[in-house]
Amino acid sequence: MIDQNDHLPEGTDSIVAGASDIALNQEHSTVTQPTKRGQLVDKVKTSSGKLADQAADKTRGLVGQGLERSSEALASVSKMVGDTAAGIDERLGTEYGDYARKAADAIDGAANSLASKTPDELIDDTRDFVKRSPGIALAGAAVVGFVLARLVKTGLDSDKPKA
Repeated sequence: MIDQNDHLPEGTDSIVAGASDIALNQEHSTVTQPTKRGQLVDKVKTSSGKLADQAADKTRGLVGQGLERSSEALASVSKMVGDTAAGIDERLGTEYGDYARKAADAIDGAANSLASKTPDELIDDTRDFVKRSPGIALAGAAVVGFVLARLVKTGLDSDKPKA
């Protein structure tokens, strides 16, 4: 408590009872306020980190499933192209049949390469490819976007009732 004999701030005539307690409470609240704020910030950071980790794990799982399905689809295409090579030999000649066999081997190699990669390796390979060839990556993204837009539009058109 402040003594009456202490020097009062300018413009102050007397001491108000309880004023010093309010000042102490204000000092205490300013000390604890940043602590609560810091705890809240830490909690938000921890929660967002957990959510980011969950999203990354989910994405890796989806990419892994996509890799598996893509490699299976490529292997099926490779088998189909290889199976048609004999028919191409008969119809167009052995030179064209050899092209079909080479294409089947290349597709099969791509399928095996894709199947052997982890999602993280595929993401790293994609990043490296985009850094090396940004023009090709941009053109590929445009083509994929165009194809997806056409597929969506075709799907939406087929949902409309025919008159």
